[in-house]
Amino acid sequence: MRFDIITIFPGIVKPYLTETILARAIAKKFIKVNILSPRQFATDAHRTVDDRPYGGGPGMVMMFGPLAKTVKKVKSRNSKVKSRVVLLSPTGKQFDQKMARKFSKLDQLILISGRYEGVDARIEKIIDEKISIGPYVLSGGELPALIFTEAVSRLIPGVLGKQQSLLNESFDQEGYLEYPHYTRPEVVRWKGKELKVPQVLLSGHHAEIEKWRQKNSQ
Repeated sequence: MRFDIITIFPGIVKPYLTETILARAIAKKFIKVNILSPRQFATDAHRTVDDRPYGGGPGMVMMFGPLAKTVKKVKSRNSKVKSRVVLLSPTGKQFDQKMARKFSKLDQLILISGRYEGVDARIEKIIDEKISIGPYVLSGGELPALIFTEAVSRLIPGVLGKQQSLLNESFDQEGYLEYPHYTRPEVVRWKGKELKVPQVLLSGHHAEIEKWRQKNSQ
């Protein structure tokens, strides 16, 4: 699967792609991630991608032209390629695991990271949908784009190594939160207290362990 992340700050995005799950997925060619700046399509000597908002007000707004040209550059012209253009915006639908599963079936995802006061609203004419990662405000869409990329990528076969890792995860089923996990040592001491692993998990009795896990899932 191919991800095209459009941002005017590629330096924010690149380091995250060099570590852990995404780095391995890229190296093994389960996914491909391109980072593009709309500045390459700006028409003036200063590579301007933002301007003052019509109607007045504080801040700057990202211009339609450079963003639209960047999307046009990367969007596949092959009608058989399943592709979606997503604007990461606080006004979009809230991202969840169900969406992540849907997007993991695609061939290409184009993610537009906004900045400043937002983007020229006319960009909505060339996108497929707006998505938010939560009911709060960030300075830009780069972190949401990375969250989006990781959440979708880990659902692609091969990315996690073992598909069993996806079983019984939080949000795998609607309203489901995964049971608590424990590891060695069996007893830890903290502020004068002994914190122990639940005895059932040490019993080796798989039916009882499964019952405990179901009971302690939400």
